Amino acid sequence: MTDPFAIKNGRGEPLLIVISGPSGVGKDSVILRMKERNLPFRFVVTATTRPPRESEQHGKDYFFVSHDEFAEMIENDELLEYAIVYNDYKGIPKEQVRRALASGEDVVMRVDVHGAATVRDLCSDALLLFLTTRDESEMINRLKARKSETPEGLNLRIATARKELERVAEFDYMVVNREFQLDETVDMILAIVRSEHSRVHPRKVSL
Repeated sequence: MTDPFAIKNGRGEPLLIVISGPSGVGKDSVILRMKERNLPFRFVVTATTRPPRESEQHGKDYFFVSHDEFAEMIENDELLEYAIVYNDYKGIPKEQVRRALASGEDVVMRVDVHGAATVRDLCSDALLLFLTTRDESEMINRLKARKSETPEGLNLRIATARKELERVAEFDYMVVNREFQLDETVDMILAIVRSEHSRVHPRKVSL
């Protein structure tokens, strides 16, 4: 039986929170701001075979691994989910997620739209948040502003993002990350999390 006082005091089962959405919507920036505000979440770090960008740190932003190391993780069944994303592999280490949930705190992971669907298949009570921009042109402008892609690579990201926008109905909530409004975006996510912790029938996360 659910303890009503646990609900009232914001305790109870930890949530597995998936922040997803197309390239260019600001997923990394939102998670960075959440960390900067010292919010009480456990953040799962994704493993990837792509090289780090100038400001990224190994073990903090991503686990940057070789293709051979990633292949070994797949063979040893160490990944909750993985996929090829723009010619590089990305995946979520299982043990990292289990340790985070065991802490009793809410767990936040950042995955692409395909990965979010995989997580939902594995854990039907995961909380899926679809991050997006005010409109498509804003998303495209952000992708162009990165200046980290070849013209062909940029076109691939834009085309993929357009298809991913069509999958918003697979998620629990849509959160619009407006330009220069990171704190408002984080506040919206916090409001959703608080609301979820007030459910009479809470989500039950198990992996």
